[in-house]
Amino acid sequence: MTISPPPVGPAITVAGLTKSYGEHRVLDGIDLTIAAGSIHALLGANGAGKTTLVRILSTLLTADSGTATVVGHDVATQPHQVRAAISLTGQFAAVDEILTGRENLMLIGRLRHVADPRAIASDLLARFDLIDAADRRAATYSGGMRRRLDIAMSLIGDPPVLFLDEPTTGLDPQSRIEVWRTVGELAAGGTTVLLTTQYLDEAEQLADSIAILHGGRIIADGTVAELRELLPPAKVEYVQKQPTLEDVFLALVGQQQ
Repeated sequence: MTISPPPVGPAITVAGLTKSYGEHRVLDGIDLTIAAGSIHALLGANGAGKTTLVRILSTLLTADSGTATVVGHDVATQPHQVRAAISLTGQFAAVDEILTGRENLMLIGRLRHVADPRAIASDLLARFDLIDAADRRAATYSGGMRRRLDIAMSLIGDPPVLFLDEPTTGLDPQSRIEVWRTVGELAAGGTTVLLTTQYLDEAEQLADSIAILHGGRIIADGTVAELRELLPPAKVEYVQKQPTLEDVFLALVGQQQ
């Protein structure tokens, strides 16, 4: 499968975007620019408006005011062009558990009218390290495998932009790392990824740049290094670093494989 080349110029631009539900202002003048071929994390607590912004950018929701474009197409006036250029993976894997991994991929391929669904399915199964489980029902997959299959399904048709809305919610530490590896490989291949998350380590591990959404506004936007410069200089102290529970878990699990 050939990955689509990244678009010229920013992949996503947002200017003055607002959205309210009744008296509650969820988005209060969002400005954001995301470079093509990058991973941009949108970081915020539950209810911060991350999913609302993604739904507007993916044409599932209409903004009250402001503008937004995806690969040069206006989300309000050119929704069909935007939908052709994106794919969205939500917080829960949207796989059909009755079907096998291969059948899930082929089904999406047929729905998107690709030329050879079986060949594309085989390519994606190999790319996402699912060959051994290709002909097993998705109900037998682990959480990480289902999420990888879900992301693979979203790439059929080679969309240049991928929205991942809290993709590791509910996954165990090992599965989270599997998803992180997959997302990193996508960006390395030229796909632009907008990742919403409430996990600080996830944003730090994956993102080229991070926007912090709070109170309906982007209160900071930049690389991890740039965001760290917003705080006073760090003090140098010598402490004994203890392994985290996640370090212990992954080390012990790795010994059993």
